Amino acid sequence: MSLEKIIAVTGKPGLYEIIAQSKGGIIVESLIDKKRFPINAMHNVSVLDNIAIYTHEDEMPLKLILKSISEKEEGAACISHKESNKVLIAYFLEILPNYDDERVYPSNIKKVLQWYNLLVNNKFDFSTIEEDTEEEKE
Repeated sequence: MSLEKIIAVTGKPGLYEIIAQSKGGIIVESLIDKKRFPINAMHNVSVLDNIAIYTHEDEMPLKLILKSISEKEEGAACISHKESNKVLIAYFLEILPNYDDERVYPSNIKKVLQWYNLLVNNKFDFSTIEEDTEEEKE
């Protein structure tokens, strides 16, 4: 399992792994209940590998934030996304102290922590995440 094959689908809870391609789109499997279903062009999807969080300087790729959480928690689950906004913000500041609090809302932080815990529950190996080099970006 790699972040290039993990997606979030707008309007649907949790994360999904891309299993196969079909004529009209892709087949995905829920990381929550393992149910499979097709995703077509009508669905709005985001690949986790392409998501970034705003900081005051630039954008930080989500994959590096997930790796930071994993290192902080030593591969274990982090705090629940159901904690109060104050607790979530304090926790996120430990992970990414320079995040842009005007553009990153508590709901975004909840989503990141929920996704992290979902990946941990599915035994995702965060040590495989590598920072992109300048050559890869070109």
